[in-house]
This record gives sequence, C-alpha cells and structure tokens, in this order.
Amino acid sequence: MARFVRLAALGAAAALLVGGCGGASDDGKDDKAGERSPTAGQPTGASPATAALPASLTGQKLDWRRCRGTADSPAPGRAWQCTTLKAPLDWSRPDGPTIDLALVRTKARGGDRIGSLLFNFGGPGGSGVSALPGFASTVSSLRERYDLVSWDPRGVGASEGVRCRSDKEIQAAESIDATPDTPAEEQAYLADATDFGKGCRKAAGPLLEHVSTTDTARDMDLMRQVLGDAKTHYFGMSYGTELGGVYAHLFPQHVGRVVLDAVVDPTADTVGHAENQTRGFQRALDDYLKSTGQDPEKGTRKIAALLDRIDAHPLPTSSGRELTQTLAVTGIVLPLYSESGWPTLTSALDAAEEGDGSELLELADSYNERDPSGTYGTTTHSQRVISCLDDKQRPTLRETKASLARFEKISPVFGDFLGWDTAGWCHDWPVAGQFDTPEVSAPGAAPILLVGNTGDPATPYEGARRMADELGKGVGVLLTWKGEGHGAYGSGSSCVDATVDAYLLKGTVPKDGKVCS
Repeated sequence: MARFVRLAALGAAAALLVGGCGGASDDGKDDKAGERSPTAGQPTGASPATAALPASLTGQKLDWRRCRGTADSPAPGRAWQCTTLKAPLDWSRPDGPTIDLALVRTKARGGDRIGSLLFNFGGPGGSGVSALPGFASTVSSLRERYDLVSWDPRGVGASEGVRCRSDKEIQAAESIDATPDTPAEEQAYLADATDFGKGCRKAAGPLLEHVSTTDTARDMDLMRQVLGDAKTHYFGMSYGTELGGVYAHLFPQHVGRVVLDAVVDPTADTVGHAENQTRGFQRALDDYLKSTGQDPEKGTRKIAALLDRIDAHPLPTSSGRELTQTLAVTGIVLPLYSESGWPTLTSALDAAEEGDGSELLELADSYNERDPSGTYGTTTHSQRVISCLDDKQRPTLRETKASLARFEKISPVFGDFLGWDTAGWCHDWPVAGQFDTPEVSAPGAAPILLVGNTGDPATPYEGARRMADELGKGVGVLLTWKGEGHGAYGSGSSCVDATVDAYLLKGTVPKDGKVCS
C-alpha cells in the first residue's frame, strides 16, 4: 500500500488526465528560448550549490518539438512542446555522467511575459509531463504571462523512470496483509518489502543513490538557467511543496514567485508524517460522515467493523479478483481526496456492506494505477525510491508494534495501516536515507505563498503554518481556505484562485494569515 501522504491529489488521478509527451517527433522546429550549503545529510564533497557548473550544462540549447503520444498517453495537442534536459547523475560531480530529464511546456499567450512557471504535482513520483496538459485549463489565466513548464523528476516516467516489479509481481503482492495479525504475516510483510527494495536496486542501478529531493531541487536551478530565467517561478503541490521548500533553502536568492499548495509539514519525520496523515484522513472521513447525516464516531466504528470482516473473509468482485482489507482501505482513501468523490464512496461502502467488493476494488485500482488489462503504473515505484533515499528513519518491527495503539486511537480505520506502513515502506532498503526532516529555512528569499486547506486529508492544514515558520519570518505567507479535499487552487474557491493569480501575475503578496471561506 502506497504511503498516502506522499501522493498528491493530481498524482492519484494522473491516469485520468489526458495528455503527456513521449518525446520529440520528427516534425516541428527548434524553439530556443552565491548559493547556500546543501541540505543536511547530503554526501560530503564539493557542493554544486557553491561551485560553478560546466558550460556543457548551463549552455544547453533545448530542442523543443511537438510532443508525440504513446499507446497509453495520447499527444496533448499542438500547443504543447517536449524536450530533454541533461543533468548530472551525481550532483557532487557536475562534470560527470549525465541523465536525461523530460520536459513539457506551452508558451505564454500574452506579450507581457514574466518567464517560465515550473509545476510539480506531487508524489514524489508523479509525472509532470503527463499531468500538466491535463491541468492546463485550471491554470489558463497564468498562461497569459508565463510559459507553463513541467517535467518528470529524475527516477520518474520518461526521466529514467524506475520500475521495481512486473505487473504479475505487483498483483501477487496484493495478497500480502499490510496489517499483519500473526508472526507469519509479519514476516511475509517484511519479506515483501525486502524483495521490493531488491527489485528497485536491480532496476535503478547507480541512479538509486541520486534521486533525492535535493537532487531534484538542484535540477530545478539548472532548468532556471537553461530556460533563461533570472528567478525560479514555481507552483508546487503536496510533495511538491517540500521540493519547493528545499529549493528555497538551497537557492534563496533565486526564489521568484513561488506558490506551495497542500503543504507538507517539514518538521515531521517518517512516523510524524504517518501520524499527521492518520489525523488528516480521519478528519476527512468525519466530515464525509457528517455530510451523510451520520454520527462520525458511529460511522467510523461501522467502517472499521466492515474492514475487520473483509480481513477475515475478502469480498468477491465482478472481476473475479478478491477485495482484500488492504485494497478496501485504499479504495476508501481515494474519494476522500476530493469532496466530489464522496457520493462514490457512499455507493462503494453500501455495496461492500451487501457483500460486493467491486466498487471499492475499482477505486483501489484507480489509486494504484491499474487498468482493466492488469497493467500497473509505476508512480508508487518512483515514490518509494525517492522517499526512501530522503528519509533516514527506519522504524523497527518492535518500534512499530509499540506505536500501533497510538495510531489506532487516532483512527480506527486508517491508523493500523499507516502505523504498519512506517515499518514496511523502507524496510531493509538498499540505500541509506539522508535526513530525518528536510531543511527548508530560506532567509533572504522573496515571499513564498503557502495555501493551506483546513479539510485536507493528505497534507493536513497544520503543516502549512509549520512550513511558514520554518521558511522564516517575512518569507512564508499563509493563505487559509476553509474547504475540503487535497489542495485549494482550482477547487472552487474564487477567493483562493484570485489571491494566487494576483500574486503570480502581478506580484501582489496577500497579508499573512488571510482566510478564504
């Protein structure tokens, strides 16, 4: 089961978005267009944040061409162009071997162009090349003054994307109980985690040690230079907010207009993130239950009892596959990402109570990027290799079991799963993690707009205030939306959208603490 806190709403729905680029086609023409110390836990040696980069990197001429589609992802239209950027495999050796990063853009429509606006949609592991064209209508106003640009971060999609298991192996692993009840199930759970890590090591090779958030932040500053921008203008969502904070720490003087929406708590370690997420999803579940006229406590107990029954006796489905407890929880999680998904959740839970797991399985498959043919996406593979390189904390089996009562008290529905996830996610990982929490302090940076949603399940609202505090006085500016779902911009609040647009298009910084209801 994927760590829910890592997956942005747009990442979770990436398979539903239209568009994407598979590289350049033969048609189309060329279209040319003092740092700080590295984050704690980075390898020793010369820091690329203090060393001049070779001209072979900074002087690249990007060959923008019309994107071509693939069998799974049709071309997004003539307005979209794709290219590749070369970046160092190892940022401590900027003159060493390189990797190719896939980029996508659509050019600014208006004449008063500000520059490029980079987007990261979360994960880690979400493909920006696939997601941005599908998100374009939401940010159409921003295209008046910006080239809209996104990319597949290293280890993702067309940028050396990592696949750790075959489709058959992924489906077989669905039978592993993610909330073990016996010593045998515990060993199977941890053995499966070890096996996944070995598959990632074999698939990624040397890249496995160079896909950290800090590596990607440095890639962003290289993009800035190659795109010809004096400042980095950036819109990060969910995990993309952590990436934005790390970038601001490394390159405060290069921060332009930066929006961080659905903000990750930078003060939380691995266990802290899991606890935050447990509270966030339980809060969203409570709000959902209230909307249906149910008492949240009674409704939660009813769903927990359903999950216990499924654990003992998986439900049949119309596909012939069984709905396990793990898949059922995943199916419940997905519609909580957006208030528009709540009616779907009601229908799926009602069907499960009647003994049919088909609807919950369909929701789980959507979250897990599984299509009807049994083909799976690889977002969670990239997600895991990036987060396990970032996160130093490796809770033991004993530590995890000691924490389960605390998790279950927070949420009888999600606590057991997210508690166990802390043990299994990076268990026996072949590469050591780099830090307990990311360093995001950015003294001297321009104001950064943080958007927090009080009903956000995946990145609970409290993280936005903590990010603002960590960025530093005068840097983090908090905008609050009293809404539901993961993320705020484009979610139905004209107040949020107008405030963000005014900041990005006109440079108007709202008062810290502004509230949109």
